[in-house]
Amino acid sequence: MAELSDENITIILELQRRLVKLIHQAAATELLIFERFGETEATLAVLQQLLNIRERATSSYSRLSNLLLRVAEFQPIAPPATIELLDKAILQAEATADAGEATVREAKLDWNLT
Repeated sequence: MAELSDENITIILELQRRLVKLIHQAAATELLIFERFGETEATLAVLQQLLNIRERATSSYSRLSNLLLRVAEFQPIAPPATIELLDKAILQAEATADAGEATVREAKLDWNLT
């Protein structure tokens, strides 16, 4: 696995940590809104947004994990296409985490859950 530095591995593992926290926060916020306000016309959009965040974060986490394992298994080096996929997955995971964290914060503020 010579083509991945410790720094790159740390970036991936940190992204996975952020995604796991995001999945938990989105699920907890979704449940709290549902329990306090129910599934109404007013809450439906935010509940759907939080579900979508969980699904996207789960997908990004899985993609990062699978690609990191693939790169580790290739010997002596991983094909450039696989490294390129991993780079794209990192960028997508960063965007997913950033957007998801902002949406969860906004939902908590909008529904006075802070």
